[in-house]
Amino acid sequence: MVWLEFDSLVNARDVGGIACDDGGTIRPGQLLRSDNLQSLTEADITQLLELGLTDVVDLRSEIEVEHEGPGPLTRRREVTIHHFTYLPSSDHRPLPADDPADVSGPENASALAENALPWMGKKASVDNDDAIAGHYLSYLSDRPQDVLGALRTIAHSDGACLVHCAAGKDRTGTTVALALLLAGADREAVVDDYAASAERVPLIIDRLMGSPLYRQDLEGQPVSAQITRPESMRAVLDHLDRTAGGPEAALTALGWTAQDTAAMRTKLRGPQQ
Repeated sequence: MVWLEFDSLVNARDVGGIACDDGGTIRPGQLLRSDNLQSLTEADITQLLELGLTDVVDLRSEIEVEHEGPGPLTRRREVTIHHFTYLPSSDHRPLPADDPADVSGPENASALAENALPWMGKKASVDNDDAIAGHYLSYLSDRPQDVLGALRTIAHSDGACLVHCAAGKDRTGTTVALALLLAGADREAVVDDYAASAERVPLIIDRLMGSPLYRQDLEGQPVSAQITRPESMRAVLDHLDRTAGGPEAALTALGWTAQDTAAMRTKLRGPQQ
């Protein structure tokens, strides 16, 4: 795993180099992950294109995209944006304002955040002793086709595929972890990559606090509430082992196929793997 430094991103990295169970490694330049791409500078865009970027998996909710913006990469023909959301559609509630775009008042800002963010004011649909793990597991139960769509986009991308959400640690972290495990990555190496976002949390919070949408969720919370703890990802994997026989088996029950796994391994490991 290599950190990538950009003008506008604070939690970007290439997962290439992560160890695999068979002694190999994940290929660099194939799977990138980051926080929100909305504020990319021209220099950032140039850097991403030089990294071979062809596909972006945007995991933000529809309301996040609407209010934060789709980002400048939507104007680049070299890059295809694929949008998947892990927010249950039933959680979309009308805003208490004549103008939904007006989030200046605290009531409106709170309602907007509850609509947009998969974790705010919502109980996880999967019970787990680790509350964060429960929310991550809920992605699979609430939006299985979006999870599968995101993973298939990674597996079939022509060049580098970048996965992002808002902070680049929860929705992104869960998706990237599943992709890595499908490709044969070592379990603890996957946990370590997920947990690596913890060192960037202060920077992530500073960036998100600049948005009324995310500020409502973050205000009054300690930094520790946003930390990516390895125990949370281990709890996710333990749950999938216990209830389904492992991550791949859990995904197979949702419609994932052996051909999908082969495509992911070829993408992230190379054609001989």
